[in-house]
Amino acid sequence: MTQGVKTGQNQARISYILNRFAARRAARGQAASGFVSQPEPRTIGSFAKGRQLMAGNFLFAGFLIEAPDQSIWNLPVPDPAFDEALHGFTWLDDLAAVGDRQSRVLSQDWVGDWITRFGDGSGMGWQPDLTGRRVIRWINHALMLLNGQERSFANQFFASLGAQTQYLSRRWKSAPPGLPRFEALTGLIYASLSLTGMEALADPAIQALSRECDAQIDAQGGIPTRNPEELLEVFTLLGWARIALREAGRNISVEHLSAIDRIAPTLRTLRHADGTLARFHGGGRGAEGRLDQVLSGSQTKGAAQPGPAMGFARMQAGRCTVIVDAATPPKGAASADAHASTLAFELSSGRRQVIVSCGSGEQFGREWHRAGRATPSHSTLSIEGFSSSRLGPERGLGRSPAIWLDETPSQTWAKTEHDPFHHRIFGHDGYVPTHGMTHMRELLLSPDGRLLKGCDTLGAMTAQDRRRFETIFEREKLRGIPFDIRFHIHPDADATLDMGGHAVSIALKSGEIWVFRHDEVAQLALEPSVYLEKGRIRPRPALQIVLSSKVLDYACQINWTFAKAQDTPAAIRDLEDDSDRV
Repeated sequence: MTQGVKTGQNQARISYILNRFAARRAARGQAASGFVSQPEPRTIGSFAKGRQLMAGNFLFAGFLIEAPDQSIWNLPVPDPAFDEALHGFTWLDDLAAVGDRQSRVLSQDWVGDWITRFGDGSGMGWQPDLTGRRVIRWINHALMLLNGQERSFANQFFASLGAQTQYLSRRWKSAPPGLPRFEALTGLIYASLSLTGMEALADPAIQALSRECDAQIDAQGGIPTRNPEELLEVFTLLGWARIALREAGRNISVEHLSAIDRIAPTLRTLRHADGTLARFHGGGRGAEGRLDQVLSGSQTKGAAQPGPAMGFARMQAGRCTVIVDAATPPKGAASADAHASTLAFELSSGRRQVIVSCGSGEQFGREWHRAGRATPSHSTLSIEGFSSSRLGPERGLGRSPAIWLDETPSQTWAKTEHDPFHHRIFGHDGYVPTHGMTHMRELLLSPDGRLLKGCDTLGAMTAQDRRRFETIFEREKLRGIPFDIRFHIHPDADATLDMGGHAVSIALKSGEIWVFRHDEVAQLALEPSVYLEKGRIRPRPALQIVLSSKVLDYACQINWTFAKAQDTPAAIRDLEDDSDRV
């Protein structure tokens, strides 16, 4: 075990002790006696997932446990992330989405069971971000939870909410900056404005949230992790806090409103036409309908921009959208889930995605997590055996050990040619230290969105780079430096080799057909891939287009195209809804 891991474990142990002490102290403090005003649900769940919970199928953090007629708190815990999902109570949204008597009774039983088992400050659920997440759900669904219950249950419910609010007021600062701290502060604001007797805790929390907005949301409306789904969660929390403040007759700070105004256009830039997010740096596509709902509710007018938006560039024309990771990955603690995805892109046509990233493998275990972060898991160029950014040693920070990106490109650039929505040139020097090679990618999208032209170049740009290349070239006995350009295909699309193996046809469920061609400089192959998606038990099988070649001189250039060969028949255009598939 490394010294960093030992230090991190000691810090986590100290934080656990302090959290537990604060929780037990809060449990003996002032209790709330009711709501200042009747709360309304703001979170949306999945009816299908709620029905699965009622049937005893518990799918959390990639683990499925089948336990009919069992309390959710009697389940074996296969992984800490599974336990976090239980104690965060986001599953309460899914039960509320079902909305019948059985789901209500189950919700009441499981909340009451939590109070009995963990209400005294025990268990791993007493962490600021999980407590904020839990408090928001309890308040959102309070009408369902209290409906038909005895007064004794209501007293326990409000006493526990009061204790959790007091706990948050003492421990929110211990939450890591970013999403965890926003969750803790939003939960504290939510509770202090909703519960009788907690009003005095509101003003310090409101001021703290304003400071975090200034500190964590940059001028582009981005966050340090560059995770689009995490940005959506922060935006959602800020929206909920704004609504709570407005309904309580409180002023909303300039910093708070400005953060919302900055984030909204960035999320629109990262939005595919199907309403989902581009999947980069550990983020998924977002809960179904969440992005459009919060953007509509934000009442902001900022439109999607070509970028940079949190380091991403957007190209669009007709029904086609291309989103490119055009910046250096995060560094330091913000890179704990970051990917070596520089210059990777995602392509969608209408409501159907064509080219994607493999996604985050975190919920499928450490090996999948590590593999999903590597450059070959993204639709970009990678030198064989290397990623454009390199992972460092394991560090014991937070609730579980993390691996940061230690080496990232020192320079990443994006140049606009004429129209930024249609013609861009990108580059990074991530392979200069290892091979003396710079990667440049030129993308040209036709005005009607029916043709995407790409040109990938590996080149030794300076005299020093050429000397480095010559050293590696000689070490390889003049056989060249092998590299691949990968294009991961969405699993809902059907891909086949065409034209005698010189092209790939991609058929979308909408009826569209896209054809991939190249300039024959590289070897074309259609190989297995995976699509790593949250909420599934195992990775989804998929395919990838791979162009393989070798650098034999100071530069090698590969040209390729994606062209729409057949449009969507109007009668079947994007009618199928896959939102509740598991």
